[in-house]
Amino acid sequence: MADELSRRDWVKLVGAAGAGSLIAPHAAGAGAARRDPAILPLSSTSEVYVPGRGRAFQKFSFDFPEPSVEFGGYRFGFLVFSRENVYGLDAAQLTADEGDGTLTLTAAGLVWAGGQERAPGRLVARFRQSGDAIEWDATAEMDQPIKAVSTVIRGIPRGQVSAGGGRPFDPKDDELLWGYPFGAGDLFGGNTAWGMGTPYVAVQVSDSDFRSLSSLDARVRAKRFYFQPGESGYRVEAVFEAEGWLDQRRLAVPPWRLAQTATLDAATQAHYAHLERAYGIPRLETRDDVPPWLKDVGLVLALHGMHYTGYAFNDFARMLEILQWAAPQFPAERTLVFLPAWDGRYYWNYPSYRADDRLGGEAGLKQLVDQGHQLGYRFMPMFGMNAANRRRPEFRNVADAATYRIDGDRFDLDWVDWDNDRHQEGWLSYMNVGVDSWREWLRGRIADTLDRYGMDAYFLDISAGWMNNTQADMHEGTRQLVAELRSSHPKVLACGEFSYDALYAFIPFFHVYSPQATKYARFFSHLSHPAPGRGSSGVHESGFGEFDAATLGMGQGPIPTITVVDDTFTTYKDQFAAALARAKQLGSLP
Repeated sequence: MADELSRRDWVKLVGAAGAGSLIAPHAAGAGAARRDPAILPLSSTSEVYVPGRGRAFQKFSFDFPEPSVEFGGYRFGFLVFSRENVYGLDAAQLTADEGDGTLTLTAAGLVWAGGQERAPGRLVARFRQSGDAIEWDATAEMDQPIKAVSTVIRGIPRGQVSAGGGRPFDPKDDELLWGYPFGAGDLFGGNTAWGMGTPYVAVQVSDSDFRSLSSLDARVRAKRFYFQPGESGYRVEAVFEAEGWLDQRRLAVPPWRLAQTATLDAATQAHYAHLERAYGIPRLETRDDVPPWLKDVGLVLALHGMHYTGYAFNDFARMLEILQWAAPQFPAERTLVFLPAWDGRYYWNYPSYRADDRLGGEAGLKQLVDQGHQLGYRFMPMFGMNAANRRRPEFRNVADAATYRIDGDRFDLDWVDWDNDRHQEGWLSYMNVGVDSWREWLRGRIADTLDRYGMDAYFLDISAGWMNNTQADMHEGTRQLVAELRSSHPKVLACGEFSYDALYAFIPFFHVYSPQATKYARFFSHLSHPAPGRGSSGVHESGFGEFDAATLGMGQGPIPTITVVDDTFTTYKDQFAAALARAKQLGSLP
């Protein structure tokens, strides 16, 4: 591959590392069992469009050295990140040893300042070929904590791109960035990443050629995938970010896999087979955390309570009236009643979680649930898993659980304009469920609500909102919260808003549909699903959507869901009734 390099690339790296490092130090003789592959003098601008020709992300304004080695038809380099800078491999101290289907790349030193300076450090990467797949892992060492390690991959052809097994799309000349999970911490802001529920991407090169890249990690840790196009291929960064709450001067990067398959489905199945083994994800039909009634649920009624501004869509008395009217039209025993904002001003009242007086108070909510149970309904109230209003008196009990990201900056839930002053609000802290004070507070409020009203399930908002942070593991905190509630309330169903792969191991029911995960969990439509009539999103911040009168807001996949707001039961009762009839038809009910 060295003959494909520009003279500028060659001279640039020679100047930084010395010409002797650009060839194999020990040329193996013909027929030798092992050989020392050449180190290729690539840089951050090699083989990519400079400047970018489409959507672009922030990048260096100079050539950063990325010495690489070829293996299995691809070229691989590495970058190491501390909490204060980025480091490349020192080409002058870089060796490669290739055997039968394996390669070991060893860097005995690092460079920084674009190769102008050297630093102590070490990286060893181990590659192995297995059929049509390449797997590799790496170990990096520095005299300071390591934040992340990126593998830089060249040789993946351009094509349509799929994330998480979704439908491939043509990105044209755009650069692409995905983060796992929850955007890997950058779902909001100037360098926004697309979120993904599992760390796996694929490129469709042709009808029968798919190249997939996936992490084989067995723990929930941040991953990023960055695709930078060139004339015929991508420069890809596979980024592994270490736990922010640990200081690791020696970082073991879990394996990555780069595979070639004839279909996208084959690549997706291989990735999910790894997930099942790594996280112990059970199939839906074998789960022991699913109450028997869930398999029969054919309808979810989202009865909206109170908006952030205090506007009441339905009080508890109106909700009961709605359920009494709906019961003859769709079997109550096959209906789950979802209660967003039962606790008053949506999000503002977090984390109190008490029945709001304006909606009917404790007596009104108890009457709703008791009489609803007599009709056959099941009930699920909503809780914010990671949101608390700093202006509420309860906040002092959990203030130590406010989230700080891996670099130490505070991460707030400040991306919504709740009052329409055209400015995003700043009073909500993003809470870390891995911290004992918050997890115990939330567990106590959920348990009290389940006991006080006899609820059948509980809903965890922003359930997949995992953030790498300086305090504690949010995934482990979520797992512990659900486990503790299951221990004290074994017949109560846990439900999450949206998901990432490892959550399927202990949560069997979700709000946001994931086609690849239907073998592990059931799904229903989001609380902002447009209501019959004008398409109100209820308490949600998204305002109005478009209610599809042709499908009545229902289709294949998630459990039929009807959003019920202030005018659903009055002005648009005919469309409400038609939606109930459609749900009955989809469930093949007489």
